[in-house]
Amino acid sequence: MTGGLDQLYGDLIVDHAERRVGAGLLEDPDVRSHQVNPTCGDEIWLDLAVDPERPDAVHIAWEGHGCLISQGSASMLAELLDGAPRAELPARIAAVREMLHSRGTIAGDEDVLGDAVALAGVSRYVARVKCAMLAWVALEDAVARLP
Repeated sequence: MTGGLDQLYGDLIVDHAERRVGAGLLEDPDVRSHQVNPTCGDEIWLDLAVDPERPDAVHIAWEGHGCLISQGSASMLAELLDGAPRAELPARIAAVREMLHSRGTIAGDEDVLGDAVALAGVSRYVARVKCAMLAWVALEDAVARLP
């Protein structure tokens, strides 16, 4: 990514950090995951609840504090995956992880990752990858513990 695209993606991260899609914990989640980035202190609580009308799907909500990257990433995750089929979640998490660990060589597929492709530029800054991955690690933990 260069120039204008970097700015557009940066603006998208800021927009999500401010909008905080999915922010606010669920009243009675099936699973809650709490993750902390010990390097910077960013913190995320992520709730999952199986949709009673569609048991193959989950509802996602989160709360947290930290940098724009961690908060924007959590918002992107919630916007993309709230209501998604449970079976899709591991592949989406893996796609984000691959993109973020690529050091800028993988742009990500917008059809798979939605706005989260904006995080691709973060992969060039190794110290910030944990910030971008925090909510996705919380989701991975929560999915593993779903009944």
